[in-house]
Formats: sequence, C-alpha cells, structure tokens
Amino acid sequence: MSPHEARVAMLQQAIARADLAGATVGLRKPTSNLFRDRRKIDRHRLDVGAFNHVIAVRDDWVDTEGMVTYEALADATLPHGVMPAVVPQLKSTTIGGAVAGVGIEATSFRHGLVHASVLELDVLLPGGRVVYCTAENEHQDLLRGFPNSYGTLGYALRVRARTIPVKPYVKIVRERFTEPQAFFAAIERACASAADFVDGVVFSATEMFVNTACFTASAPATSDYTYENIFYRSIREKPLDYMTVRDYLWRWDTDWFWCSKNVFAEVPWLRKLYGRKRLNSRTYTKIMRWNAQLGLTQAIARLRGLHSESIIQDIDVPIAAAVAYLDFHLQEIDIRPIWICPIGVPPNSPDFDLYPMDHNQLYVNFGFWDVKRTKAPFPSGHFNRLIEHRVTALGGIKSLYSDSYFTSDEFAAAYGGRSYQQLKSKYDPDRRFGNLYDKCVLRH
Repeated sequence: MSPHEARVAMLQQAIARADLAGATVGLRKPTSNLFRDRRKIDRHRLDVGAFNHVIAVRDDWVDTEGMVTYEALADATLPHGVMPAVVPQLKSTTIGGAVAGVGIEATSFRHGLVHASVLELDVLLPGGRVVYCTAENEHQDLLRGFPNSYGTLGYALRVRARTIPVKPYVKIVRERFTEPQAFFAAIERACASAADFVDGVVFSATEMFVNTACFTASAPATSDYTYENIFYRSIREKPLDYMTVRDYLWRWDTDWFWCSKNVFAEVPWLRKLYGRKRLNSRTYTKIMRWNAQLGLTQAIARLRGLHSESIIQDIDVPIAAAVAYLDFHLQEIDIRPIWICPIGVPPNSPDFDLYPMDHNQLYVNFGFWDVKRTKAPFPSGHFNRLIEHRVTALGGIKSLYSDSYFTSDEFAAAYGGRSYQQLKSKYDPDRRFGNLYDKCVLRH
C-alpha cells in the first residue's frame, strides 16, 4: 500500500466509525478562498488535512492530493522544468478547491480554466466510497460535473493534471490603450500569438494595458515584487519587465492584486512593518475574515452616512460582448482597477455540465473586488444583482466563490440544473453533501 493509499484507507475507516446517517457532511480544512459568509449549521466535518502531498511529477502531468496548495505544487514541479497548465493567482488555493470551484490565470487563453487540465480524479463519495474518474470510464459524468460543484458531489482526494514546460524567466511586454475596442482587439491578437501568458488591467475608460508574457532562458535583470515594490503599479511604469518564473506565478499574491490598499499595506512605512513574510493573500484573508466578524468597516461607513455593498466578483463574457460589459461596469458599478483575463476552451475539452462555455468562443474574465459605497440606500445585493442580470444578458457566466443572488430557476438555467440533479441522484442520493444552490446562494 502506497502512502497515499494508506491515507485513503485511514479516512475510510474514520468515516465507517462515524455515524453519518442523516448528517450533512463538510470538510475540515485550514484554508478557504470563498468570499461569502455562510450560516452556521450542524454538519459532520471530514478531516482531509492529511491529503496535502504531491505524489508524482512527470513531463506532462502531475499527480497530487486535493489539499495541496498551488504554492506547494509550484515548488514541487518547477525543479522538474514544468508547472501546472493553469496556476491560480493566490498561493493558498488548493488544487482540489480550484477543480471543485473555478480556477483561472493568464495561461487560460490557451489551456482553459483549471478543470480543463484535469486528466483524472479520485472523488470521495458519502459513506467512504472513492470513485476513479476519467474522460473515458464509467464515471466520466462525474469528471464533467465535478467542476463548479463546490463539494456538493464529493471531494477530490487525488487529481492528475496536465503540466507544461517552463524556462527560468518570464519576459513581460505591456501595451497601453486609451479606448476599449482597441484594447479588446489587442487581447484577441495576443491570444492568437505565440505568447505563453496573456492578461490585462483596466485602470479607467481611457487607460488600459495588455500584458503579454513569454518564457525565456535568460534575463538581463529581474524585478522583485515580493516586498517594497508593487506589481500592479509597475504595469504603468515598465513597458518591458523580467521576472523569475516563480515570482511571475505569484506576482499578484503579494498585494492580493491591489486589494492590499484596504489594509494600508501600500503605505511604505506600514509595508515595512508588515514585513516580507506577511505581505501575501493569506495575511489579508485573515484580516478580511476578522473584519467581517466584527463589522468594523461597515460601522465606520454608517457613521459617515454611507451604505455599503461588498462586490467581489469574477465574471466571464464572450469577447464580442466585452466592450458592452465594460461600458455597463464603468457606469453602474465603477469598481477599478479591473483584472482582465482571456479564457479559451482547449480543443477536445469535454463539456463541463455545471460551468458551460461555448467551445467556439474566446471569453474574457473581468475580476473586481471592493466595496461599493453610496449615500442612497439600496436593497440588499442590488449591485450584485445588476451584474448578474447584465452578464446573463450578454451570454456570460460568473463564478460562485462569492455572493450570488440568483433565483432558483435562474441558477438552474445558468449552471446545468438538470445535469446537476442527475449527478446528485447518482452520487449523493441522500443529499449528505448539501445542495449547490443552497450553498452558493442561500449560504447554507
């Protein structure tokens, strides 16, 4: 028995000893990148913390347990000259979480979302049964339905995912645009080029940048954005930049894109007080959750006579609709900067039932994360609902890691409701892992 098989056996024994009859089951894990507060309900917690080992690295795939963070996964694969095909931006994201949710990065224009790179899954079902899923075997329906299920169909104990070759450095070229049509046309051209990475940033309606990057064997010098220097500011300052491949993968983590400003980490003397080790998304997430429990910033807003709504969203629209969405966003939401990341559907990729995307489309992800403050009161979720309606009207889809306000019918239409119910009946007929709509919208 391999060490991984021994861990699976121990987990199955623990499940067999537990009385799960009628219990709602969840995971006990140390990290989470979900940004929606959930109501506390009684549930049995499965401890899967031991599943944090990389099992094997090969030239074109990596075998890893589900609780391995992408920081650990990158550290394990880079010495072999490869990296996972898609590496989400935050170090604490686990590969199991990225597959059960939706993971994206600047390689997604070619390699799709994280789940498009998955070759095999071992999924833990209620009662302790583990099923092996591939695109060809009897559990191919679960492989297609697992992404965007958020643990309501089972938990990934092992993932085999594609890797891609790397070189030691990354060369970044930035191009500035002053109008949206030209900006998104440049995004589309970059995706048709030989680039290894493509993303962009919208600072305003007249200031936007396309970042095109390629692996390179050498660099005249490299930039360090892990302490005093701030990556997103360099976009405006450096038309050409070089980084080590590892630093490039985590270029957004040091300042949580630009959200570190909310905890004053961009103030030079406070930045030094934080220190290099605490300048990362893990620190900011802890502060955010502490603030959510205390309601400190909401109290300050009320004292100032302001009403606030948290808007933490990643939405995907076809590139033909990107200008229309940006116009809407700047007029109605006006949270900036906006991260822009193109997404393609790789050739021969299966249809993923719960996060459907057109194989013939290039999509554009808009990522924006802040609080909307207004003097006038609005109903709860008002601006998030505006976003949902606009995205749906434009033929797009949004991630479910944060607040959602869909009706049950809207949700079923957008996220493969019929397929989900079929999968639920087959793999979790007693509904022990909860329901996707309840979890993502009702926050149960």
